[in-house]
Amino acid sequence: MKKYNVAVVGVGAVGIEMLRCLKRRNFPINELRVFARSAREIEVDGERYSVKTISPESFQGVDIALFAGTEGEKGAAVTYAKEAVKAGAVVIDNGADFRLDPKVPLVVPEVNAKDIKKHKGIIANPNCSTIQMVVVLSPIHKKAGIKRVIATTLQAASGAGKGAVEQLKQEISQICAGGCENVHVNIENKSLPQQLAFNVFPHIGSFAEFNYTTEEWKLVRETHKIMHDDKIRISATTVRVPVRTGHSEAVYIETKKTIVQEEIRNLLKKSPGIIVIDEPENNLYPMPKDVEGKDAVFVGRIRKDPFVKNGLWLWIVADNLLKGAALNAVQIAEELIK
Repeated sequence: MKKYNVAVVGVGAVGIEMLRCLKRRNFPINELRVFARSAREIEVDGERYSVKTISPESFQGVDIALFAGTEGEKGAAVTYAKEAVKAGAVVIDNGADFRLDPKVPLVVPEVNAKDIKKHKGIIANPNCSTIQMVVVLSPIHKKAGIKRVIATTLQAASGAGKGAVEQLKQEISQICAGGCENVHVNIENKSLPQQLAFNVFPHIGSFAEFNYTTEEWKLVRETHKIMHDDKIRISATTVRVPVRTGHSEAVYIETKKTIVQEEIRNLLKKSPGIIVIDEPENNLYPMPKDVEGKDAVFVGRIRKDPFVKNGLWLWIVADNLLKGAALNAVQIAEELIK
């Protein structure tokens, strides 16, 4: 088996998961390089990695460069992706900067792996909430056609980075230390715009057109690009919730063709990357505490709208650091080397 020189850029939460995924999935690595803004030694699951300071010269001899990215704009890939491509590497970027570039494929392997062949050196990894939604919607769209999507996402703290997880921990600690009688706290150095402990708030990203947030627009525009259909009418509300890891989504769709509930359930059971847990009579449905550390996208609460002929509800849950980020990037790399 041919082996490849691989670089991982960034050692935050997603970068660490990329290292884990590469090892766990036995990616054929000849040489692994790890880069960040500053040099250091890190330990992941008992294995030490030497992190080098990134520079334009870092990518000589690299075949595949995985950029852990950022959900803000101007991630490391903006500075270094073109340098990596010049050096002969294929860049797989988890950041937001290249996703809507018409020259850059935006890929979820279960949905549009063939788009990888169109790359000109850079392949974009979609937003976490988009990935888990399209994995489930794609087989339904191919079978019955989807004309409308209304989504409410319940997104974990880890989707906003280590600082947000630490903020949640500190807030919970302060509230519980006070006997939980006062649920209002105000810690220093907040990563999020609001208190998260004992709270939820509909504000992820910045507010943009029509007073929707940038995170909500990602669901619209990225889904259109991945599924090759910009006629699907999509509207979303994205909500931050006091969960450490694992995004949940309540997704309502209207299909063009009538499809019975059991047919949808069987279709999703046979689709790659999906696990159906749908026994509400036994209190069985996907929950973020159960999917943390799992690779699949989980779906349950599959039910028809009793008032709209082709209306359907789905409850979709996935680990946002794995399938929503690191794992999807590594899966793209696996498809690339095929």
